Amino acid sequence: MQIRNVAIIAHVDHGKTTLVDQILRQCHVFRSGQVVRERFMDSGDLERERGITITSKNFAVTYGDTRINLIDTPGHADFGGEVERVLKMADGVLLLVDAFEGPMPQTRFVLQKALQLNLKPVVVINKVDRLNARPHEVLDEIFNLFVELEASDEQLDFRGVYAAGRDGWAIGELTDERVDLKPLLDMIVKHVPAPRHQDGPLQMLVAAMDHSDYVGRIGVGRIVRGSIRAKQQVVLLKRDGSVVKAQARQIYVFDNLGRREVTEVGCGDICAVVGMEDVDIGDTLADPEHPEPLPIIAVDDPTLTMSFLPNDSPGYGQEGKYCTSRQVRDRLFREAERDVALRVEETANSDRFKVSGRGILHISILMEKMRREGYEFMVGQPQVIYKEIGGRKAEPVEVLSVDVPADLAGTVIEFAATRKGEMVRMAQKEGRAQLEFHIPSRGLIGFRSRMLRATAGEIVMHHRFHQYEYFKGSIPERNTGSIISMHSGRSVAFALDALQDRGTFFIEPGENLYTGQIIGEGTRDEDLLVNAQKAKQLSNMRASGSDRKMKIAPPVKMSLEEALEYLNRDEYVECTPKSIRLRKAILDENERKRAAKRARLSDEENG
Repeated sequence: MQIRNVAIIAHVDHGKTTLVDQILRQCHVFRSGQVVRERFMDSGDLERERGITITSKNFAVTYGDTRINLIDTPGHADFGGEVERVLKMADGVLLLVDAFEGPMPQTRFVLQKALQLNLKPVVVINKVDRLNARPHEVLDEIFNLFVELEASDEQLDFRGVYAAGRDGWAIGELTDERVDLKPLLDMIVKHVPAPRHQDGPLQMLVAAMDHSDYVGRIGVGRIVRGSIRAKQQVVLLKRDGSVVKAQARQIYVFDNLGRREVTEVGCGDICAVVGMEDVDIGDTLADPEHPEPLPIIAVDDPTLTMSFLPNDSPGYGQEGKYCTSRQVRDRLFREAERDVALRVEETANSDRFKVSGRGILHISILMEKMRREGYEFMVGQPQVIYKEIGGRKAEPVEVLSVDVPADLAGTVIEFAATRKGEMVRMAQKEGRAQLEFHIPSRGLIGFRSRMLRATAGEIVMHHRFHQYEYFKGSIPERNTGSIISMHSGRSVAFALDALQDRGTFFIEPGENLYTGQIIGEGTRDEDLLVNAQKAKQLSNMRASGSDRKMKIAPPVKMSLEEALEYLNRDEYVECTPKSIRLRKAILDENERKRAAKRARLSDEENG
């Protein structure tokens, strides 16, 4: 049987997962009459809720006499670590582009990685049935993008189809009959090269990890040279240069949505190997007689770091199962094993862990997973990672692409300028402005939430890492103070009603608060302590008309990303399975004042 290894790459929401669903249906992966949910490949709760792919998935379909190994990859630049490692398993890529939007920032990011690995592209212009679709223009834009990314002559001679993934058809020309996805599958078999066969001792690069409660860790990768047999003795060549002896107890190949156990897997195929407890992403499985390592998976460095701590708030342990420093530490290091773009370091303060990743979304997805698993912890303000280049301080700069109604473009340009953003491109299309900026990663913290409010939710924005550039100067932080609870106890509607002119609240009447908890955003630049537990004084003497009707504005409920963007340096986000709260790092007001005074004196001595 012939083999084709294909990775599917696309920008967020261009229909990749929907197209995959249709391929599975038309290759008869599902039994007739079987009820299958939409977007089958988005298997995690978080993926289905947000409509994005977070972790890559392998599956295989049989088309004629060819087994097509398909690899579904994330489309968001924050999960670039996933993309970089899974592309190592492919010989070609299916590039999916929306027929109206055209190539977008993430399309560029993932395609660049694929072209650098010299993979053969097949282009799918998707959603050609949508209103205002412009397939011919988009095809020209894709070609220009290939030229910009310095594609080889062979890569520039790409083949493509027009498709509607939701309806399950693909066509070579727009005038062809729209029946099924056969033209796309034929193109994969014809134009994606078969894996190159290399005889010799075993070499396999572990590009993905899985875990089973029954057999432990499972290494997934592609056989680059030779073959592997069940029960074969192998060696693991680790990223740090060490060599570990192991046995490949069982071997599986991908078969439809599951795995099928086999006795041997040949060169070029993708397989899962069971029985090696020490296996990690980036390891090479090799023959003990010829331990030759493959090039290590190169992953871009993280650009953002946050501090994780165990929860020490007064309500500690009431909502979560895992609350101790050791449990938080074990969970973070377990995640770092699976996610090659994530770094976890222990600090001198044994309770504090430094977690570095690609962006706020990258780390907030980890936080959300931990919450749902029953962990309680706190996270500090996101900080960018600086480097030194030529003896000068340098910071990460990102390419920010913004799509906004033309009449609101001035608001975005003005705000980006205050964040040291430099506009490099502006275009107008059907009443909307498309802007592109080079902006420091620092400037993007809080940018999305601020612009969503300023444009009444009309803004669409994406960003990806560009390069490190010399430090661009200070950027103004949040210019409003926090409203802080001065007592513990339940909040009272009477108190919140009286305080409404002081700012916006994040809490409702009846919520249990603790001293030092941030319950709202003030209108002034300094923090404000309030008594949210103050009840109405009752007396037997009432003036006529003294009882006025209370009208309390609904509270602002923040998502995890918005809470992280809101933080100041001396504040934490408290995460529990049921709640996301904001609090001061030091809960006691007098302690906070003393700490601020010490910090000021220290700055004066050093300055």
